[in-house]
Amino acid sequence: MALLHSLIRRLRRRGAVLKDAPPLTPGLERRIRQSFDEAAGDEEHFPSTIDPRMEHVRLLVREFAPLGSPRIADIGCGKGRFARALAAEIPGARLVCSDVSLNMLAHVRPPLHACAASMTALPFGGGLFDAAYATESLEHAVDIPSAVAQICRIVRPGGRIVIIDKNAEHWGRLKTPEWERWFSRTELEALLARSCRQVRSQPISYWADVEPDGMFLAWIAER
Repeated sequence: MALLHSLIRRLRRRGAVLKDAPPLTPGLERRIRQSFDEAAGDEEHFPSTIDPRMEHVRLLVREFAPLGSPRIADIGCGKGRFARALAAEIPGARLVCSDVSLNMLAHVRPPLHACAASMTALPFGGGLFDAAYATESLEHAVDIPSAVAQICRIVRPGGRIVIIDKNAEHWGRLKTPEWERWFSRTELEALLARSCRQVRSQPISYWADVEPDGMFLAWIAER
């Protein structure tokens, strides 16, 4: 048994096995929602704006701008900072922002469209969007396979999906709530590949001229 536990610890450090997540119960959903309702008042750690030069934004623009005037879903949008940047960068883009926190969504204003929803039960028709993305929000979904399946479901065939989140190999660098999960490259690639015809991933830093340190990964898929 000690040998097994030692092996699991080594695999977790390498990102092959993630920490166990609690089941997504109604009580846990309420706690997660309350946590972000409270965080909405913290502008320092949960800002409502973002520097459009940030590489996370540039990656989304590179992937979505070629789609023309796309309808884009921001899943787990927070205050909508990424959506505001994309609306300014991609002419004709229509942004729909979903989040579980009404306090966060209070910052989402026209021309952005706000929608209160869980990542595991998105209230959108299949193939409604040309693109969808989740930036540091999938880590809070708890039921990761269901959330990824929902994101894929709402994107049309040929559309694009981008997920930017933390790398499981760096688990422990930050203090996290008990429900949060980080991902290995292969785990999310496999989940996306269930519904997408092309999937790739790459390390990403905040700035284009700064070498990625491995903390963040971007998964890019064609539906």
